Amino acid sequence: MSSNFAPLQNDTFLKALLRQETDYTPLWLMRQAGRYLPEYRATRKGAGSFMSLAKNPGFATEVTLQPVDRYGLDAAILFSDILTVPDAMGLGLYFEEGEGPKFERPLKDEKDVLALQQPPAGSLQYVFDAVTQIRSALNGRVPLIGFAGSPWTLACYMVEGQGSREFHTVKKMLYQRPDLMHRILRTNADAVAAYLNAQIAAGAQAVMIFDSWGGALADGAYQEFSLKYMQDIVNQLQKEQDGRRIPSIVFTKGGGLWLEQIAAIGADAVGLDWTVNLGQARALVGDKVALQGNLDPAVLFAEPAQIRQQAIAALESYGQPAAGHGHVFNLGHGISQFTPPEAVSVLVETVHEHSRQMRQAGR
Repeated sequence: MSSNFAPLQNDTFLKALLRQETDYTPLWLMRQAGRYLPEYRATRKGAGSFMSLAKNPGFATEVTLQPVDRYGLDAAILFSDILTVPDAMGLGLYFEEGEGPKFERPLKDEKDVLALQQPPAGSLQYVFDAVTQIRSALNGRVPLIGFAGSPWTLACYMVEGQGSREFHTVKKMLYQRPDLMHRILRTNADAVAAYLNAQIAAGAQAVMIFDSWGGALADGAYQEFSLKYMQDIVNQLQKEQDGRRIPSIVFTKGGGLWLEQIAAIGADAVGLDWTVNLGQARALVGDKVALQGNLDPAVLFAEPAQIRQQAIAALESYGQPAAGHGHVFNLGHGISQFTPPEAVSVLVETVHEHSRQMRQAGR
């Protein structure tokens, strides 16, 4: 099916992930399809709710393409949510206005955990239909990124029932009943690997694992309860489709401490949050992986001259591009819903322009 898609016109993002030479540093933004865009808010209003938007391939296609149409971005990312997998497992995902995602049936005890099953066949078909529709609608302009939440991050929501600052409930289970926690994580890892492979089969050209809450874990616990399961997923991922490599990215927010260990799990690229120095990160990982990141999203609230200054500083921190190294410019986490849309234009233009100049100067 996927061989019917239009040829890719801009493969800069994929080349950077695979540490091949590029003419400039490619750029995309976490949560680039979102509430900061007036066109997104209009589509969301028409859809009626977030889940109506995410579960309708037509709406998902429309909002995925909105930032690509507006800005010169180098990749599109599937519009979906990291919690689609536990929702398909029967936990009952819902959103309360201004409060974020919640589950009707969180995993409260041993009985709940032992009853947890893989998502039924067909329960996530709406996501795969959206991937195919988006890939067709992109018509080869830029690559499409598929994604999923990490097993640990999903488990945090599945046990807490919603987002948390302290993670008391999930950490209590982790320390008190590690057997139950490992059972949840094993189930999640297998589900996520199958989910990402189905996205690849449907047309995703790169995939990303979001470990939003890995940084909440203690050293030692991170390796056992988060990193190990991301490595399991990476090991199961389909590496090629239609004769092209499908690169993978892993991103642990707050994971800078474990950068070398994350770089060793077999993914093609490691995402960095804004607490990490790009140049030091590059020195640590060498040519093992590409790096993605890592501008503080709050920079986009500054004036254009300051946005330019900070973007250039990030590019210069990474340093002169070289064969066997790769850098994808991104924010250190998701773009804020309050970001002025014109600030993103300044960022995209600066990154593309300055990174070209750096390459010319290095020749």
